[in-house]
Amino acid sequence: TSVLITGESGTGKELVAEALHAESPRRDMPLVKFDCTSIPENLMESELFGHKKGAFTGADRNREGRILQADGGTLFLDEIGDISPLMQLRLLRFLQERTFYPVGEDRPVTVDVRVVAATNADLKQKVQRGEFREDLYYRLRVIDITLPPLRNREGDLPILVDLFLARFSKRLNKNITGISDQALQLLADYSWPGNVRELEHVVERACVLCTDDTITTGNLPEEVRSWNRVAATTSGGNGEDPSLVKDFGGGAPVSRESEKEHLLNIIAQTDGNKAKAARLLGIDRSTLYRKMKAYGLE
Repeated sequence: TSVLITGESGTGKELVAEALHAESPRRDMPLVKFDCTSIPENLMESELFGHKKGAFTGADRNREGRILQADGGTLFLDEIGDISPLMQLRLLRFLQERTFYPVGEDRPVTVDVRVVAATNADLKQKVQRGEFREDLYYRLRVIDITLPPLRNREGDLPILVDLFLARFSKRLNKNITGISDQALQLLADYSWPGNVRELEHVVERACVLCTDDTITTGNLPEEVRSWNRVAATTSGGNGEDPSLVKDFGGGAPVSRESEKEHLLNIIAQTDGNKAKAARLLGIDRSTLYRKMKAYGLE
């Protein structure tokens, strides 16, 4: 049964896909992840479906595609809304027939794969605009999951913090067992414009800086620690203070200095990759460039 997960950038769609796989009868088989925006369009067909030796210039050996690698398990297709019309058609045929042809191959390959797709776009609107196939849309959303932004999922935050603490404590070979009440409260009060992905980065940073067994407020970045002060300053105001701007997620106002620091932090986390930074911040690239220009960060 196919699943379509919809939500803002960074809301944890990949985590949901991992949980769906882990709780399914396929849990002992592969979970293969594929970011539909990470591969040039001319290579995507070969990457997903594989190719036969000699199928095109440079194809010097047979190659398994991601679909075959996921046989018996789950294929997670992230940002499915960005695939080309040709790839939409090929994926539709695969979902209908459960067989596919590697590039250059004339014999079909049959697999047993569950497809979980994710998007931050409104696919229904894309269908109405003629940008996404309606038949593929309904094939993908047999089960439809919509993820609200993290700022609207207050109860999820402590669970996610514990998950990330365990993950990064193990990865960094540290014995971090928890987080102080004050630090957790700061995390709960923050607006999380970058959603779950931003929370993951913040917890990872805190684990790197932590020298004890407990994350404290001092391990958190300035934009998180200063959020309460900024919110208190702006509450009840008329919104006319020129030193204040809306945060990236369209939430409460923040100071320009705080937004600039947050922007610098995200750009550093993505090694200067503007496309990734924009996705993490939940804005488009033109908005990111405009903000960078406004803060002299070009």
